[in-house]
Amino acid sequence: MRVLVCDPLADRALERLQEAGLEVTVRPGMSPEELAQELSRGHRAVVVRSATKLRKAALDSAQGVELIVRAGVGLDNIDVEAARAKGIRVENTPRASSDSVAELALGHMFALARHLPQATQSMREGRWEKKAFKGTEIQGKTLGVIGIGRIGQALARRALCLGMSVVAHDAYVDAAPLAGVEMVSKEELLQRADFVSLHVPQDPAGPVIGAEEFSLMKEGAYLVNCARGGVVDEEALLTALDTGKLAGAGLDVFAVEPPTNARLLQHPQVTLTPHVGAQTAEAQGRVGDEVVDILVAYARSA
Repeated sequence: MRVLVCDPLADRALERLQEAGLEVTVRPGMSPEELAQELSRGHRAVVVRSATKLRKAALDSAQGVELIVRAGVGLDNIDVEAARAKGIRVENTPRASSDSVAELALGHMFALARHLPQATQSMREGRWEKKAFKGTEIQGKTLGVIGIGRIGQALARRALCLGMSVVAHDAYVDAAPLAGVEMVSKEELLQRADFVSLHVPQDPAGPVIGAEEFSLMKEGAYLVNCARGGVVDEEALLTALDTGKLAGAGLDVFAVEPPTNARLLQHPQVTLTPHVGAQTAEAQGRVGDEVVDILVAYARSA
């Protein structure tokens, strides 16, 4: 089976594919024109991460493609409807990066609560401002998790171990999937939570968190988004930060990536990472293994 790998994949995963007898072509960084041309060359399977965009125009050029594997969770860079209309199966690797994303969300929470970026910058500039960085403890606070799937559950488990109370809301889940997690409405979650962490896909209807949702949140609450950039209305977020409604926000994802919103990038109450939720050695190894398992199973079933 011929496999086109469009974005970087762990070396061990590539070795395993070759050991399984698959013919692998690795071509990261293709232009849309190069991608369309490559898709016309008879590859049966295509592997992408988040960089490669498989839109309808590219998929219309696909010849012989039967399977697309997204090495990651979100499918927003793939026109799934167009793929399925051509009879192409679409798979992802939802389990592999859950722990890494959850740990990053928790890292943002700690950085916000203890002003770690500001304190680091202050010391690099030669200042010793012990009284300037009075923080808040995580223990005893309430975490609100919007989206209690694999990543939300991984974060909830860690928060419970830290002595936090956890409330959750999920449009598709009624019963709590973990002991210690209380399922509530989104409105109640926003009103009760000291920290709100988002773990939901992007909604075509618009942001999940906007001006109305910010108005419901506690004064001095924190927002963490390691899900998708379009989940949060960034202008409404800036207003909430500037008015003091929110004490801070931790962002790994942005409406436009790389982000171009200078106010957001320079805001002193925002911690920023460049969409690195799954970027750990462990997670990438697991992602690669899951991709290989899917491809080899498909090849053997043919």
